[in-house]
Amino acid sequence: MGLFSRKDKKSAADSDRGHGSEAGSIHKSPASKPMNGNPSATASLPHVPLPRAPDPTLNPAAYLRSIYAVRERSKYVLELAKRNKTKHFDVDMTKFADTARFVVSIINRDYAPDYASIPPHGRWQHFEIGGRPRVDQLMATWPKTVNDQERTRRLIDLFLVSVLLDAGAGTKWTYKSKESGKMYRRSEGLAVASLEMFKAGAFSSNPNEPCQVDSAGLKKINAQYLAKGLQVTEHNPLAGLEGRATLLVKLGDALQNQDIFGIEARPGYLLDYLLSHPSTQASSVPVVPLPTLWNALVDGLAPIWPSTRTQVDGVPIGDAWHCNAMPSATNAPWEKIIPFHKLTQWLCYSLMVPMTKLMHVHFAGTELLTGLPEYRNGGLLIDTGLLTLKPADAKRGLEQYQINAMKQGQPNMEVVPMFSVDDDVIVEWRALTVGFLDELCFEVNSQLGLVGSKKLSLAQVLEAGTWKAGREIAEVSRPNTKEPPIMIVSDGTVF
Repeated sequence: MGLFSRKDKKSAADSDRGHGSEAGSIHKSPASKPMNGNPSATASLPHVPLPRAPDPTLNPAAYLRSIYAVRERSKYVLELAKRNKTKHFDVDMTKFADTARFVVSIINRDYAPDYASIPPHGRWQHFEIGGRPRVDQLMATWPKTVNDQERTRRLIDLFLVSVLLDAGAGTKWTYKSKESGKMYRRSEGLAVASLEMFKAGAFSSNPNEPCQVDSAGLKKINAQYLAKGLQVTEHNPLAGLEGRATLLVKLGDALQNQDIFGIEARPGYLLDYLLSHPSTQASSVPVVPLPTLWNALVDGLAPIWPSTRTQVDGVPIGDAWHCNAMPSATNAPWEKIIPFHKLTQWLCYSLMVPMTKLMHVHFAGTELLTGLPEYRNGGLLIDTGLLTLKPADAKRGLEQYQINAMKQGQPNMEVVPMFSVDDDVIVEWRALTVGFLDELCFEVNSQLGLVGSKKLSLAQVLEAGTWKAGREIAEVSRPNTKEPPIMIVSDGTVF
């Protein structure tokens, strides 16, 4: 039995039979490093059985939608890279240690010697741009009668919408905070904007409770509505505005899944679903297997992703793409596909934090999550010389940039190769990013001399190291636009 019961919930066993929830053999997961970075917090926690990956030969769609497939599939491309055999990039492994040293220098600058204080990668930190604790300030405005469970629900509401809005903002967009008057850009700008919209009731249908997200509140959104909230104008363009608006409207439809999001149709009731799930164990704290959270997000949010993307056996896979570098033993179509599920992983990293901080939920199996295959982490690998785009691809990408630059409002300075998100160059780049982030996590810990329980988790390396390093080296390399070394045509639903 789970820790809590819900009258509005169907059989949990029935609701867990979606794609990626294959029955069968299981394996024991070692206690994951806790989200607060304190290893002692796991001392009394049990080893939790995690389901194995679905068998791709029996159910390839379920396999490709699973978290297991991201790392397993990307490893094929990583192994090619270590032999400099990839299709689109020259790989100089002599630069790998230098890349790690640059990441270590960033971590040391900001955190040494208190490495344990590094928070896990998540949306929470983006809300605190400029050193202002906006999440804590938000919660302080709520009456004391709002208990920790409802506070967590509200933060899940906010974080989920904010993450879905967190695709690449482009080079020109800025947001002026209504509360401080300061200007913000990029991911942090989208965080501050979404927070201020949330406080104003932009996503709520209840005029008496603005600080929530619900299905009816999202149904009122369109591109014009979102443009007003995000201060988008002809002179302040935001890449992928239509795609973001469509994503939120589709989220409103997805929230009608009462098994996961309750009769209130709010993202925050994901907390109740997890606490009452049969796989959740009662210990000194609730222990939720990471695949339970993963399956809830993959199944619950499946309707929001564009149906025109990759499908297997008629099932949309989401953020998964054909990659020519993948081997094919049986010529089955799924064998050439690499899934990334970047936004779902970003949601996992982000939503776990408030559940851990406020409700003391522990997630077992967080080591299954990978580094995020987005342009800051991927750009780091190129700007440090580890990866170099091959000449023919560079030429093709530059030609596409020039064509795009002729369009009104599009960037036309600091020319870099540009590709669509489904281009084989981008798919290979993202796979290499996933693979090398694992390698960098190991090397960074080695260079820092951290062993055993003192090792940084991948989530901490992402937060304090690679993502920040990728941004900072881009600012030096391309000071006018601060864009990555390869640009991607964004529809507002991937990056």
